[in-house]
Amino acid sequence: MLQYLIDVSAYIFSSIGALIIIFGGALAFIKTLMREIRRSSLEYTDIRRDFTHKIIFGLDFLIASDILKTIIAPTQNEIIMLGAIVIIRTMLGYFLGREASEIEN
Repeated sequence: MLQYLIDVSAYIFSSIGALIIIFGGALAFIKTLMREIRRSSLEYTDIRRDFTHKIIFGLDFLIASDILKTIIAPTQNEIIMLGAIVIIRTMLGYFLGREASEIEN
């Protein structure tokens, strides 16, 4: 029962993370189209910053999902894979956050 609950929770977290990133991409695409068609005052840097924040937020959910997947009786290989995935996603989040803060300045 606990394994099932954790599996479902991990699936929900990974789905939410993916949906946030997809939503951010769709929103960035729509804003870019609107900027080009209407020649609005919206800047590309604003669009990039908003999209970057969505990616970072989505990555947080994906990391939580990966952690949940290895909670119950993880093997050494699973722990190593989790560590690698978390490090890569955390580094992505860090550098994207840095880029977003540079865009804001």
